[in-house]
Amino acid sequence: MNDYMRESLSYFGLYRKMFRIKKKYKPAEVSYGSDKEQYFLYYEPKKVINDKIIVWVHGGGWNAGNPKFFDYVGQCVCDQGYRFVSLGYRLSPKHKYPCQIRDVCAAYNSALNYLKDNGINVSRIIIAGPSAGAHLTSIMCYCRKVQQKYGVDVSNIIGFIGSGGPYSFRDDQGLTIRLLLNQLFRKGYNRKNGEPVSLMSKNNIPMLLIQSKHDGLIEYACAEDFAKKAKQQGNSCELYSVVDKKNTHSWYTAGMFMETREENKGLDKFFSWIEEL
Repeated sequence: MNDYMRESLSYFGLYRKMFRIKKKYKPAEVSYGSDKEQYFLYYEPKKVINDKIIVWVHGGGWNAGNPKFFDYVGQCVCDQGYRFVSLGYRLSPKHKYPCQIRDVCAAYNSALNYLKDNGINVSRIIIAGPSAGAHLTSIMCYCRKVQQKYGVDVSNIIGFIGSGGPYSFRDDQGLTIRLLLNQLFRKGYNRKNGEPVSLMSKNNIPMLLIQSKHDGLIEYACAEDFAKKAKQQGNSCELYSVVDKKNTHSWYTAGMFMETREENKGLDKFFSWIEEL
């Protein structure tokens, strides 16, 4: 069975497991704009055991998903004792790029202000995102032009984790990602201005790229392209290949947060890497 078919058949199991996740933590919902999609959720663990804060941007092909749908990610991160912020953004095809990166930057700045207003130290931030979220957060973290344009200070970001990210818009991408990119960008837009590998600047934020060779949607070479560019720029990068049996796109980008660190090596790598920073 090819990986695309395995990905398609995985959704039933994912949804069934998602609806069984217990909601131990009730997040605060904060708007940063007038659109209903412009909000973020803040999760406070019952016992904070680490001063690092994980800021996460959801995936969904740029055209689906929101922080509330991915509540189980916040539940999982809080169980590990981390404060967690989940950023929302306006979706395609109604809203074309660069609307999404503008929203992510605005949401990030708003979230930092919210945390500081509540007396929380924001000097050790981890930025993370799966799939479309990895695309957007990698641009925010590593594109100096975007940081300057939208007023993002990355000096307090101590690490970036991207899972299953379309970091390069390769000619050998499958039909699904080509269709999603056609929805994301308006006709005639120079896609190099939205391609992470083309936008990367040199900085000191170490990165972990989690990618599967059996993704089904995103080519493994996308992460290899990004890692190669990082090396050229002198940026610290680790490329981790998924070894779990549940290695299709949805499972290792977001579904892993429904499992335990003992069950899922990718999830354990996610938290172990953060712990070692």
